Amino acid sequence: MAIQLTINGKAHSVDVDPNTPLLWVIREQVGLTGTKYGCGIAQCGACTIMLDGAAMRSCVLPVSAAVGQQIQTIEGLAKDGKLTQLQQAWIDHQVPQCGFCQSGMLMAATDLLAKKPKPTDADIDAAITNICRCGSFQEVRAAIHSVAKA
Repeated sequence: MAIQLTINGKAHSVDVDPNTPLLWVIREQVGLTGTKYGCGIAQCGACTIMLDGAAMRSCVLPVSAAVGQQIQTIEGLAKDGKLTQLQQAWIDHQVPQCGFCQSGMLMAATDLLAKKPKPTDADIDAAITNICRCGSFQEVRAAIHSVAKA
């Protein structure tokens, strides 16, 4: 069944079962591999994307639920090759260690700052539930605060 999606502002037609997790469509059919598979049960956050401006875990979201909505992946954050303030803060604060979880972390942080431009530590802790095995949580918090102060 052909399913129509809008990912990072571009139309895509994919022929998949409507129950296929959006993560696999993004990675395997569309070829955007920045969104990662971590746990498959929406716990780790490596698969976080934005769906109509809200952070979502794509590993458990059926592709049919994304039809007619705007999907944004990590590849869609930078505009015309220019990083967002948050992406630059990630670099400036040396957030990534192994980097595996970072695309999901950036998407969750993007969502947080859109909702709360000046988040507290408690706001960050509540919103960023992504798991980082390297333990870069302090750097994540510092990067988010640096953007909030800008």
